[in-house]
Amino acid sequence: MRAASETDTAHAVPEVAQVQAASEATSAQAASETRGGMFRSLRNHNYRLFAVGGVVSNVGSWMQRTAQDWLVLDLTGGSATALGVTTALQFLPSLLFGLWGGMLADRYPKRPLLIAAQTLMGVLALTMGVLTVTGAAQVWHVWAMALALGLISCVEVPTRQSFVVEMVGRKDLPNAIALNASSFNLARVAGPALAGVLIHALGGTGPIFLVNALSFAGVIGGLALMRSSQLTTPEPVPRAKGQLREGLRYVLERPELLMPILLVAFVSMFSQSFTMSIALMARQVFGAGASSFGLASSMFAVGALAGALMAARRTRPSRRLLVGGAVSFGLFQIATGMAPWYPFYLLLLVPTGVALISVNTSANAGVQLAASPEMRGRVMGIYMLVFTGGAPIGAPLLGWISELGGPRAGVVIGGALTVIGVGAAIMLTRVIGRRSHAAVRGVAAAAAGAR
Repeated sequence: MRAASETDTAHAVPEVAQVQAASEATSAQAASETRGGMFRSLRNHNYRLFAVGGVVSNVGSWMQRTAQDWLVLDLTGGSATALGVTTALQFLPSLLFGLWGGMLADRYPKRPLLIAAQTLMGVLALTMGVLTVTGAAQVWHVWAMALALGLISCVEVPTRQSFVVEMVGRKDLPNAIALNASSFNLARVAGPALAGVLIHALGGTGPIFLVNALSFAGVIGGLALMRSSQLTTPEPVPRAKGQLREGLRYVLERPELLMPILLVAFVSMFSQSFTMSIALMARQVFGAGASSFGLASSMFAVGALAGALMAARRTRPSRRLLVGGAVSFGLFQIATGMAPWYPFYLLLLVPTGVALISVNTSANAGVQLAASPEMRGRVMGIYMLVFTGGAPIGAPLLGWISELGGPRAGVVIGGALTVIGVGAAIMLTRVIGRRSHAAVRGVAAAAAGAR
């Protein structure tokens, strides 16, 4: 080894300086994104339209969700089983047809699909509002609407989720997903509280459905006014056989996709029915009326909104946050089920919401970043299948447990099963990963032997 000459040293000094300068610039940029860029996605014209329309529509949707639950309880005399059936019907189509919805999102332009889906949802809300206002509404009407909404959501949800990156790009995708969650949970704060007040003031749930029908104009208008030239739309995937199997194989072979999807599958089985549990706890355990039930739902949403805003400051999701949030959500579920007084129950709903939204935003962003553009629709179809498809299992189960042992038992058991599910997701990922690697090595060895 020769000694470094003055020439070498002279060249090395600028190189070191350049490396240090680049490192400082990268650190400064990351710090800037973390500190001052919480709302950076809103600089994008198309995303601003999407976000504003989403806030309006989400408020209406949460008002309708609250009214729907209250209407079912009124029509059935407070039946937890009927409420569980309603939730199950709304999410059952995702379990059966969610993969096909993701495939359609890859095959066709996403903006026209979203406009059509939102229009159909608005028509359903209008129909249910007219039936309720005229006094003709029956439980089977609510069930039919819930099932129809579920069928539309099979296409709308994976399309909407995978459309975000076309507006903001990969760099701002985690931020946009977190802002979407913030918008969703801001509506979750305002919607149930407003619905509770209006149900009490107007003497019924019918006007709430009509307000929601009107709110769809916001998101449809935003989609229609977008600038096509500013969308980074990938080439549609041509129709071919085996595309569903290809999507499943793509996920199974990638632990960075498989692990969050499995974890969300276990967590969402009980998180999707947590709103139902709030209604049962408020009404049957603490004897609260409609306005107090709306307050409980809003407290849960306050926590979720806070968690979403914290997620908006992060530049990339982490596995530690994903797992920690999932375990925390299960533990806080148990705590809410054991709460002795209503004010204490309301306070516990806030960290429960923070924990749940940490799981959802981390998993959603991580899965989308890890998926290739031509596979993103199918991957998000699988993700949304497990995200919403667990409700047809979890909701009736918790409804049945609540009928037998009371709402507290349902919430506590749901929390315990959530924690167990986190461990199961981690173990399954390791087992499937080992088998996948073994299969790849076997194929490679066979190919080498053939040569």
